[in-house]
Parts: sequence; structure tokens; C-alpha cells
Amino acid sequence: MDVRAALGRARQAVAVLASPTLRAAVVGGADLDDRTRSAIAAFDWLGDDGPDTPLLGRTVQDLQRLQAPSALLEFDRIARMPVSDDQRHPVSVRIVTLVFERLGGARPVPEPVLNAAIAMFAEDVAVVRRDAVDLGLLERTDDGAAYRLARTRGSTNA
Repeated sequence: MDVRAALGRARQAVAVLASPTLRAAVVGGADLDDRTRSAIAAFDWLGDDGPDTPLLGRTVQDLQRLQAPSALLEFDRIARMPVSDDQRHPVSVRIVTLVFERLGGARPVPEPVLNAAIAMFAEDVAVVRRDAVDLGLLERTDDGAAYRLARTRGSTNA
């Protein structure tokens, strides 16, 4: 599965559906200005005789696979977390949520295990872990050796 191509085609299809100009050009064969003609030329699923139905079908299948839990295996780890708190916090929360869905949220998780699990998603483990603590999603055990999901979650902005 080529994830980028599938997502690109999905974005193009959404753009066609959302834009009356593109929709009229693709579906109705309307007259095109240069900008619209250029946009449509980038659509690899649109041939001279209309949409490429098999390619769109494969795109739909790829997008369905991306919704499955195993889709995480299709992506690389996050090499650089966003600098802005508003952009980084939701990513950190999502990563920690996924980690605890897999590890189970009922028991404390030793820091090395938590770090290894977070490292599957992001290179900067400390930033993700610190964000989760600062946002009230995680708390350290009394002895400081492990983390658990907070009993009373704070605001996560997610």
C-alpha cells in the first residue's frame, strides 16, 4: 500500500466534492481556467475518458486499511515533534493513549517499558512523556519508578 498516494487521492477527491468549480470540471466537463486545469492535471486518477474506477477502488481499499489498528505499522516514527504546544500536545496525548490501550491502563507501567512503547511512535520520548504528565494524563507512582493513567484526567486539549 502506498499510503501517501492513497491519502493524496483522497484529498483530491474531497477537493472535487467540496469545490463547485472542480466538481463541475470533473463531472460536468465545464470550461476551465488555467488554475483549475492545472489542479486537475495533477489528478492521476482522472483520464481523458473520466475517472479511473479501478484506481479509485484501490484507493478506497487503502484508506480502509489505514483505519485498521495495524495501520500504525505503515508510518514512520515521528522524528521531530511540533514545537508549538497547541500542535504538540494533541500528538503527545494520542501517542500515550495508544500506548496505554496496548499496555492496559489498569496497572502502573515501569518507566523503561513506557519509554520503549512511546519510542515506537516518536523519537523524542521525554517530550511525549513530559507533555502527558504536564497535561494530567499520566502520573508517576509514589516511588517514581512507574507511570499510570491519571485517576482524574486534567485538560488535554485533544
